[in-house]
Amino acid sequence: MNWIVPITSFLEILLLLYVATIDIATRLIRNEICVALALLGIASQFTSPMQVAESLIAATILLLLLLVIYQRGWIGGGDVKLLVALAVGLPLTGVIQLLTITALAGGVLALVHLMMRMLPYPRLAPAGSSLVRRVYSIERWRHLRQAPLPYGVAIACGGIWAIFSKGL
Repeated sequence: MNWIVPITSFLEILLLLYVATIDIATRLIRNEICVALALLGIASQFTSPMQVAESLIAATILLLLLLVIYQRGWIGGGDVKLLVALAVGLPLTGVIQLLTITALAGGVLALVHLMMRMLPYPRLAPAGSSLVRRVYSIERWRHLRQAPLPYGVAIACGGIWAIFSKGL
């Protein structure tokens, strides 16, 4: 059973990298990914039913707190789903790490987006442009329209940190 944790951790990290990429592109976090992350989290703790119970309690408390924040419009619904799905697979200390690193990464993300607002408005990226140029053009266009931050990127950073901290 020692092989379960590294495999589930690896799959969780792959899914989080996918979430970050998709959140930048579409600002959407799919339900299927959140369910898969929650199931992988439970599978990684399957040998300890007490730890699964602790994780579910922590995830439930987090869900209730995040619902209040969501109702005030301070966080998106996909971000709530993603944070709770990750919390299902983490012990209480892992949830605290998840939230701490997510907040720090979110601050860095916000600073990057504020700095991008000071940069000149680019023309449309011509065909064959680099990925960085295309992403910059799209993000700058989104800034002008007051689009939300792709906070799934910050959550993915916090999730990856927490997964590495719990041990591969």
